[in-house]
Amino acid sequence: MKDTLIIFDTTLRDGEQSPGASMTQDEKVRIAKALERMKVDVIEAGFAAASNGDFAAVRAVAEAVGESVVCSLARANAGDITRAAEAIAPAPRKRIHTFIATSPIHMEKKLRMQPDQVVAAAVGAVKLARSFTDDVEFSCEDAGRSEPDFLCRIIEAAIDAGARTINIPDTVGYTLPHAFGELIRSLLGRIPNAHKAVFSVHCHNDLGLAVANSLSAALAGARQIECTINGLGERAGNAALEEIVMAIRTRADVFPFDTRIDTTQIVPTSRLVSGITGFPVQPNKAIVGANAFAHESGIHQDGVLKHRQTYEIMRAEDVGWSANKLVLGKHSGRAAFRARLEELGYRFKSDAELAAAFARFKDLADKKHEIFDEDLQALVSETQHAQAQERVQLLDLEAMSKTGTRPVARVAVSVDGQRREAQAQGDGPVDAVFAAIEQIVDTRAKLLLFSVNNITSGTDAQGEVTVRLSKDGRTVNGQGADTDIVIASAKAYVNAVNRLGAGATERAHPQFETEGP
Repeated sequence: MKDTLIIFDTTLRDGEQSPGASMTQDEKVRIAKALERMKVDVIEAGFAAASNGDFAAVRAVAEAVGESVVCSLARANAGDITRAAEAIAPAPRKRIHTFIATSPIHMEKKLRMQPDQVVAAAVGAVKLARSFTDDVEFSCEDAGRSEPDFLCRIIEAAIDAGARTINIPDTVGYTLPHAFGELIRSLLGRIPNAHKAVFSVHCHNDLGLAVANSLSAALAGARQIECTINGLGERAGNAALEEIVMAIRTRADVFPFDTRIDTTQIVPTSRLVSGITGFPVQPNKAIVGANAFAHESGIHQDGVLKHRQTYEIMRAEDVGWSANKLVLGKHSGRAAFRARLEELGYRFKSDAELAAAFARFKDLADKKHEIFDEDLQALVSETQHAQAQERVQLLDLEAMSKTGTRPVARVAVSVDGQRREAQAQGDGPVDAVFAAIEQIVDTRAKLLLFSVNNITSGTDAQGEVTVRLSKDGRTVNGQGADTDIVIASAKAYVNAVNRLGAGATERAHPQFETEGP
C-alpha cells in the first residue's frame, strides 16, 4: 500500500496575490467547488482577517464545500485567529493555518522580535487555534533561510502546543532541490515529536524550482504539498498542482505515494481559474498548455501514430483534455449545450442564466462553424461577467484603420444605464478604442499589460484578450473574447474598468506586514 500525499490548494489565497488576480466571492466559490470535484484534500480559502471581503469569501466557501477541508490563514495573533475561526465555522471539516517568520532577517528587520518572543508567539497562536479546531497547521515563514537549530526548537514547541501539520515554506524560492530535501529529512530526524505531525512544504517559483523542491521534500518525508492551479501566485508563482500530481502519477516507479486527485478535472479547473483571474495559460505550459500534447515534428508524429508512448508519457484524456474537442454546432439545442457545460463543471444557477449563455452561444455559432470546449468556457465567463451588474457595458464599436492615416474608433457604452459615446484616434485600432473608452469612463488608470491569445486554432478562432490596469495601488485584470480581436480588446478593457471600480474594499492587504508563507 502506498502512502497518501495530501494536496493543499492555495489558489484562493496565495494564488489571488498575483497582481490583478483578485476574485469576487462568487468566483471563489466556483473555484472551490471545482477543487472539491477534483478531490483536493485541503482548500485554503483566504486570509479572513485581511478585510471584510476576504472574511465573507472564506465563509462562503466554508458554507459551499462539504468534502474538502476548508482552511483560513492567520498571523500568530489572537485577532487573526479568532477571525479565521469565525469564517470557517460553517465548514464540516475546518483548519486554521497560523504562521510567523523564523529567518534571522525576517525576525530582525520585519518582526523586530527576539527568537524567544517568536517561539512564545507561535505557541500561543497554536494553543488558541486549537481551542477552535483540532486541525491546526503552523508555518515557519521563510524557513528556507532560517537556522536549522531554531527551526527544530520552534517546531517542537508548536507540535507540543497542538499543531498537527507543520509547514516548511520556501517563501522566496531560494532553496535548491537537494538542499530542501535534506532540510526536511534533517528536521524529521532531529525533532523528537516530529512523528506527531504531518510535515508540509510550500514552495515559491522565483528560480523555477517550486515543483522540483516540493517533490524533493516529499521524497524526503513530507506528506503534504501546498500548491496552486496553473502555478498561480505571488511574484513568479507557486508550485503548480497539475505538475506535481502528474509527476507523481506518471513516475509511480519513483514516488512511494500517490494523491487522491481526480486528474480528469485538471484541465477544466485550469481553464476556469484562467478565465476568472485573467491569467492566460502559456501554450507550452506542462499538462494544461494548449501544446502540451501537440506534436509538430514529423518524426514525433510518426512515432506517436505507430505507438503513443514513443513520445507521450501520459494520456491527454487522463488530465481532462477531450479526445474529440468538437462538441457543438449552430444546430445544437439547449439541452445538448447545457449537458456539455455540466460535463465541463459549469452549473447554471437559473433558467435565465442558461438562456443568456445559450443566446451568446447561438451568436458565436453564426460566426464560427466549429465550437470547441475552450469556446464554451470563454462564453460562460463572458455571460457571468455580463450578469454581474457591471456599471459599464459595451454597446457599439466602430474602428477604422487605413494606410497613411491614424486609426480612429467610435465607441458607445452604457454607464449606469445611460448611453454615452466618444470618438478617438490612436496608434492602432485597439489604442483608439481604449482612448475612446477612457474619454467616457475617465479612470486615468495605467495600462500595464495587453495580451492576445487564440482560444482555438483556425482563422475563425476566438481571440482572448487580457488587459491589466493599475490605479492608486490597485491592479486588476480584465478579459474579453470574440472572433474580432478589436471587439475582444474593448470587452477586456471594459471588464477591467468594472473590476477597478468595484471591489475596492475586497482586499486590504497593504496594512499587513506580510502576505503569508
